[in-house]
Amino acid sequence: MQFSAKLLVTASALFALSGCSTLSSLNPFSSKSEKNTPAVLTDIKTTMSIKASWTVPVGAAGNYLFTPASLAQNVYAAAADGTLIRVEVASGRTVWKINAGMRLTAGVGVDAGTIAVVGEKGQLLAFDLDGKLRWKTPGTNEILSAPAVGQGLVVVRSIDNKISAYDVNTGERKWSVERPLPPLTLRLAPGIVITEQQVLVALPGGRMSSLALNNGGLRWEAVVGEPKGATELERVADVSGIPVILGRDVCASSFQGRVACFDVGTGALRWNKNLSSEVGVSVDERFVFAADVNGAVNAYARTGGASAWRNDKLSNRRLSAPISFDRAVAVGDLAGYVHFLSREDGSFIGRVTTDGSQILAAPLVVDAKLIVQTKSGSLVALAAE
Repeated sequence: MQFSAKLLVTASALFALSGCSTLSSLNPFSSKSEKNTPAVLTDIKTTMSIKASWTVPVGAAGNYLFTPASLAQNVYAAAADGTLIRVEVASGRTVWKINAGMRLTAGVGVDAGTIAVVGEKGQLLAFDLDGKLRWKTPGTNEILSAPAVGQGLVVVRSIDNKISAYDVNTGERKWSVERPLPPLTLRLAPGIVITEQQVLVALPGGRMSSLALNNGGLRWEAVVGEPKGATELERVADVSGIPVILGRDVCASSFQGRVACFDVGTGALRWNKNLSSEVGVSVDERFVFAADVNGAVNAYARTGGASAWRNDKLSNRRLSAPISFDRAVAVGDLAGYVHFLSREDGSFIGRVTTDGSQILAAPLVVDAKLIVQTKSGSLVALAAE
């Protein structure tokens, strides 16, 4: 494990030296390079009218990925400088805005009466819905993924691949488990999902684990991406984004690996397709959507995984995870554009711009509005007219 830790430190040094502006581009193993010029946007025939309902400043992301979260017609967002904000979705009114008292390194987790964020060195902070601090716990290692909150727990994963669960009311640690850590990993933010029966954790090394709520015991583990190749660089296959659950399916993607869906109860494989993604997937009743590292948006049949369509006109534009919205699939890019593709055939049907900075986090759909958070710190609500 000491050897792995050194490799992680070495990777972190590479990230710092790169001078790149996005979490994705901080990966030294990414297929992107400066010679891969982003595709030039061409005029499209707009058949879906989209407008900005409101824009609220939150704060810049720095070198981290800040994902917003929603609860009861409100959206919560955070920024690297410690800002934490609650915004009313319908009006864009800022209900409150506070500072956590330290710099933050990941987005927001929220459920019932608790908002959770993580600070430097892995500190975990919990606030009530009025923005008052409930508790905080010290940490030892950096956390890049937003906490998951649910079933009486707040669950986080640190970069040493330790998953820890805390009592949502007191901050008392209930359990902690450590999963195997590959020699090399990407500086991604693989997510966590809590269900009534389990904690689903996306992991480096191409694995997705199901852990028991009461003690963190392993229930099942699924292979999203199988490490392969002659070198450690070629064998990097980290799971990307947040696992997505719909019905009995849980779907995920991995870098240099696959997009795949599994039975959420048993981990049994339903289907998989070769794909390399750094941003994760989304799911609706018919399709699984994934953006690959080259900037192509792919749609697969949710049942069976057959390819439904592929749009490769956004090459090298460092796309966010796509999401189903109204009759479209929405995806953000490196210049703050949100592109709307037809759910049926992947053709462009609309496009809007935000503040000109990259949309790193997956867009969020709340009450018929599409919420995006930009790297420069704008929280923007879009609506179909």
